[in-house]
Amino acid sequence: MSQEKVDKYKKEKANRKEHMRREKIKHMMRRCVVGVLGLALVGWIGYSAYNVYDANKPKQEAQVDYSAITDYQQQLNTLGEAAE
Repeated sequence: MSQEKVDKYKKEKANRKEHMRREKIKHMMRRCVVGVLGLALVGWIGYSAYNVYDANKPKQEAQVDYSAITDYQQQLNTLGEAAE
């Protein structure tokens, strides 16, 4: 049993640098993923808040003046009646 522990310790010691490097990479990847998700969440909240703010602002209404068209149609009608 003691020899098994010694062999296990030697195996772990031989692979310790590789194991530590992998753990550091995993840790950095987790931090990056959490950072990107956090940034996406903050962006989404800001975008939603701006949409709520923008929806509550009064909208400008455009009014179209059709008087020139109606005058033109009336002139065409009078010319058409005069030609008959």
